[in-house]
Amino acid sequence: MTESNHSPRIDLVSDTATRPTAEMRAAMAIAPVGDEQRNEDPSVNALTERVADLLGQDAALFLPSGTMCNQIAIAVHCRAGDEIIAAANSHIVGTEGAGAAVFAGSSIHSIDCVRGIFSPEDVAAAVREKEPKHPRTKLVSIENTSNRGGGSVWPLETVRGVIAEARSRGLLVHMDGARLMNAVVASGVSARSYADGFDSVWLDLSKGLGCPVGGVLAGSHSFIEEANVWKHRFGGAMRQAGIIAAAGVYALDHHVARLAEDHANAALFARLISALPGIRLDPADVETNLIFFDVAETGLSAFELRDRLLEHGVRIGAEDAMSMRAITHLDIDEACVREAAKALEIVLQA
Repeated sequence: MTESNHSPRIDLVSDTATRPTAEMRAAMAIAPVGDEQRNEDPSVNALTERVADLLGQDAALFLPSGTMCNQIAIAVHCRAGDEIIAAANSHIVGTEGAGAAVFAGSSIHSIDCVRGIFSPEDVAAAVREKEPKHPRTKLVSIENTSNRGGGSVWPLETVRGVIAEARSRGLLVHMDGARLMNAVVASGVSARSYADGFDSVWLDLSKGLGCPVGGVLAGSHSFIEEANVWKHRFGGAMRQAGIIAAAGVYALDHHVARLAEDHANAALFARLISALPGIRLDPADVETNLIFFDVAETGLSAFELRDRLLEHGVRIGAEDAMSMRAITHLDIDEACVREAAKALEIVLQA
């Protein structure tokens, strides 16, 4: 049996599982539209202006996906032979099909770090000496929150230290802000403060914010001008995209503060399952909406648990043979969390 054999009642596999609310759909239905490739879609323009202001950047670009946001940023910043410094468990390292190598001809120098957060000293140690035989260190990329760091939130002081170290060495800096608004809500630090000093930064609309599609990439006017060239090289023109851009505007108006509910539900789920036999996790590690837990002592593999949970209408992702990841989101309330934890308890007892 595979994950696709069941339509789960409770889907904790990702916050990309969210479906637009009735109110969001209504906003999409009445959105004014035009040709976004010609900058004539008023809803797209409203969204990009809103995000640029939110992040304190000159301009922004609406794109189909977060992966495209990362890959376009890398393609603008880097050339063949350049090297990018990033956490070993970051999205651009393990979950984007080696796009940096494919599109920019660039490699990644991975930093092994606790919960996906590295230090200015880590950056200093990773920078290559300028020799013909070495890759050219060009870009430092951070991911906030860190997905496979367990949804960890970067401390603002650490972010600023990394930027300062990068600048002192003539490097560019990029933020993968797929779950940036989760970091904002969890930490109380504004999105503008987090984004300050970056050459490029983006946020995802299709995760915790609950939109059906899209991400918004922001930076200087010159950066966005070049990013737009890459957008069209990638086939990213979406024409009358105001229908989906309107969802982003609605989400920024109505779905940011409620991310705190997702964080509370994730903390509850962590507490409930940490008491189950064979489940290993520290609830204190759950800072936002991601819960990673070890199942090595349950007598079942993560894949077996995943499949048996599906029989109970609950979907949780298997990261590898012995670890699982659950993510709370807009479509998951406290009752869902309690039911999912109970399903896990039943499966383990069986």
